[in-house]
Amino acid sequence: MTRSRGENIFLILLLGALSVVTPFAVDMYLPAFPGIAKEFKTTTSVISWSLSSYFVGFALGQLLYGPLLDRFGRKRPLYFGLTVYILASIGCMRPHNIKTLIAFRFLQALGGCVAQVGAVAMVRDFFPVKESAKIFSLLFLIIGVSPLLAPTVGSLVILWLGWHWIFALLACIASAILAATFFLLPEGHTPDRSISLRPKPILSNFAAVFKQPQFYTYAFAGAFSFAGLFAYVAGSPIIFMDGFHVSAQAFGGIFATLTMGFIGGSQVNVFLLRWFTSEAIFSRALLFQVLTGLLFLAGTLSGWFGLTATLVLFFVFLSCIGLTSPNAGAIALAPFSKNVGSASALLGFLQMGTGALISTGIGFFGSGATRAIIALLSGTALVSLLILLVGRRNIVETIAREDNESVIVMH
Repeated sequence: MTRSRGENIFLILLLGALSVVTPFAVDMYLPAFPGIAKEFKTTTSVISWSLSSYFVGFALGQLLYGPLLDRFGRKRPLYFGLTVYILASIGCMRPHNIKTLIAFRFLQALGGCVAQVGAVAMVRDFFPVKESAKIFSLLFLIIGVSPLLAPTVGSLVILWLGWHWIFALLACIASAILAATFFLLPEGHTPDRSISLRPKPILSNFAAVFKQPQFYTYAFAGAFSFAGLFAYVAGSPIIFMDGFHVSAQAFGGIFATLTMGFIGGSQVNVFLLRWFTSEAIFSRALLFQVLTGLLFLAGTLSGWFGLTATLVLFFVFLSCIGLTSPNAGAIALAPFSKNVGSASALLGFLQMGTGALISTGIGFFGSGATRAIIALLSGTALVSLLILLVGRRNIVETIAREDNESVIVMH
């Protein structure tokens, strides 16, 4: 079915709305860290575990929704997941203690993750493979609304109403997205009753996806590259509000400005794709990310950098992630057509699972752990580069072996 340009733009906006569910859930309450810590008589590093629990729930939930999106179509799992997200957001408003907040954040993520994995799968439903990286970049542009608005809005809500009402606002936003999904979003995938929901076939399906060298190379390389963003998100309140002693309002502006590096990188990617392949952009951007991370770490350990230099290096590092992430996702999913929901779920699980491990580690560092956080930034980027170098060799060997086998069969 051929769609008009206007219809394509409308679809991208709807998918973008789904894609902002988790960024809003993360970014809007970051300025509340000191207030929540004060109320529960703990530290901001402990409060960061409520962010880590969200990432863990998000990672695990995607494995659940992948088969559901293939079996029942895209919309029915979206209805269920978004409803769980809304109810959990209401639960986050009045937690009895920090453990209750961490638990509700986990449930919130289990519901909300369906929006992200569903949006990724529907990119492959509605658009050809060659346009995937471009569409992912456009979705990142919409996601850019979150770091621009969410921390500032969160700060205002804290100032006027208190941090509890941030979660009421998140529930209202998700309710609006649920209504738009129900009334406006077309079904992108015919339900496939052949997809089994029993554990063994589900695991076999994931295993078949994971055996594809192109998938696991770019999924893991992209996940470790993207993990730098998680370290930044989880560590930024510690670095800027605890380390540099900026106010919650100033932090909102800093967070928005720095994250524009990530969004800007993703939009530069749209133009670069006119002249370069996704593979070329990914490898070069990743190399520059590694070099930036190593410079950042060396300067931080030596005490060279103040607030200004820290902001500049964060901006450059996040810009590199804006280039690597959409291309890694597009390359990893390119080999699949039948089990796109499961493939996108596994991709998201690896990405969010890696990020969850990184952000959880930050909770153990305590305040003033800037050096450890910057070490995580540079370390994850370096691991990503090593995975790419090894994985590319495996891809070449697999292609050569398949070519030899086809020649033998022909003879």
